Amino acid sequence: MRLLFLGDVMGRSGRTAIAAELPRLRREWALDFVVVNGENATGGAGLSAAHASLILAAGADCVTLGDHAFDQREMTTTIEQEPRILRPLNYARLAPGRGARVFDAPGGRKVMVAQVLGRVFMKQPFDDPFSAIEAALKPATLGGTVHAVIVDVHAEATSEKTALGHWCDGRASLVVGTHTHVPTSDTRILARGTAYQSDAGMCGDYDSVIGMDKLEPISRFVTGMTKARFTPAEGPATLSGVFVETDDATGLARRVVPVRVGGALAASGP
Repeated sequence: MRLLFLGDVMGRSGRTAIAAELPRLRREWALDFVVVNGENATGGAGLSAAHASLILAAGADCVTLGDHAFDQREMTTTIEQEPRILRPLNYARLAPGRGARVFDAPGGRKVMVAQVLGRVFMKQPFDDPFSAIEAALKPATLGGTVHAVIVDVHAEATSEKTALGHWCDGRASLVVGTHTHVPTSDTRILARGTAYQSDAGMCGDYDSVIGMDKLEPISRFVTGMTKARFTPAEGPATLSGVFVETDDATGLARRVVPVRVGGALAASGP
């Protein structure tokens, strides 16, 4: 299968780039399944129903969220009505929605997508991500009940993301980190065949401070004071993510390539 994962969509700039570029990428790269992290798509904090519909209409098969999953209050009802939107598995126990789901893909194939939140340096005491993903992976046998497994690790610490990558090695097609908005250069296939990258980066304007207009973040660092709200930067966005080609028999990765399309970063892809 040919899989694409795109990192955190950041504000209007990211949404515009998704709407403009994703239909072309699906066609030109002959993609079978696309996952987009959309947790910053609405004003840099959360995802509205309208913006979720835009990302799905552009060609995403699944939209994952993160620690800002319910910053937009309407998502508490939207996520119950739209099965293609996932929140983290180890979020609050009574949170609406689901953290893992098996989706249909072309040719009768099945793809499981799951998301977990890290705990290191995160502000909330989330449940253990290792046991959460373990429970999700047990019924989804790679190369058996499902043809591909994609795990989104929404976390701050690269050590925790890497540990989760190795924990899932051989049981997932791709483990990829989100949340920090900066693409890492450790794209590789792990020992047992799982493609891995510590952070996919963001779909947003990189002439910014991790997607936010530069002035207020710099002012806070320099003065230690808050003068205004953070607002997403609105220059041309780079779509950042990971492309994976898997073996249909095993579901493991045969090839993995970092993706950078448009905007300020050097272009790359399959």
